Amino acid sequence: MITNEGRVKAAFDSGVFVLKLCGDVRLTLCATLDTQAQQLARTPGLQSLIIDLREATNVDSTALGFLAKVAMAVKDNLHYKPTIVVDNPDVQRMLEVMGFAQFFAMVKAPLTETCELCDLPEVPADMEEMRKRILEAHRILMHMNEHNREEFQPLVEMLEAQEAIHNGKA
Repeated sequence: MITNEGRVKAAFDSGVFVLKLCGDVRLTLCATLDTQAQQLARTPGLQSLIIDLREATNVDSTALGFLAKVAMAVKDNLHYKPTIVVDNPDVQRMLEVMGFAQFFAMVKAPLTETCELCDLPEVPADMEEMRKRILEAHRILMHMNEHNREEFQPLVEMLEAQEAIHNGKA
């Protein structure tokens, strides 16, 4: 059994939404994160968003793109930036390089959990949906800063070329 498989947990209590990522969070969870971003944008009474990465051992770039999408989806509903709680130095460094401090308050402080977090069901996605979400996530990351634009431009161009071929435009 894989003990480090990625999971997403969530809870909403008194206007505070906590999204907790655990283990190795990869593109296979992007449909779940995308669905959550869309639901959060429509959540009445949302006052604060906390993303807890203390149990995340790795977060790939596609998942990072959807975390950025979550922040962008709720920015007009919140008075303050969403908060990311992270204590893994590798994950923190990756967030800093990707420019997440621009969109999130990043803290190392311990987080007191006020309610029970529930595992979110993994939203299935076929290969075409997955490819579209990977492209969307990396486009989001590219718009965050110049470093990301340079880093992900070749991947985005390759995915856009594949999309053109798939749609019969090439």
